[in-house]
Amino acid sequence: MFTSVSSRSASAYKRVAVETGVDQANPHQLVNLLFEALLQHMGSARAALKRGDVAVKGQEIVKAVRIIDEGLKPALNLAQGGDLAANLNGLYGYCVLRLTQANLHNDDAALADVIRVIEPLAQGWKQIGAEVAVQAH
Repeated sequence: MFTSVSSRSASAYKRVAVETGVDQANPHQLVNLLFEALLQHMGSARAALKRGDVAVKGQEIVKAVRIIDEGLKPALNLAQGGDLAANLNGLYGYCVLRLTQANLHNDDAALADVIRVIEPLAQGWKQIGAEVAVQAH
């Protein structure tokens, strides 16, 4: 019923750390944070599914879908991004579809499929950021 003071403190510290990270991030870093959170929520959904915690699995999948629909998709510039932006938009749509299927059918393979698609994007995005930082100096 009550959480311990140390648990509440840890939660508050984590929340402040995330908010500070977001406040100080440039647009590239913000997308990187979205990818990291997306992968974390999908991993949590898989773990919840494995232990039979369907409610937590659903909550984690909903968070993952929201990151795609409210964070990654709106970050695309479809007017100027050409084929790359259009392809990413389609890929994000596919991921939302697979996440929805995973949620409806408790389908771990669908979750694994989305992780398999997103991980290389996240790694590539992170690598681009490292290259841009080197070129800026």
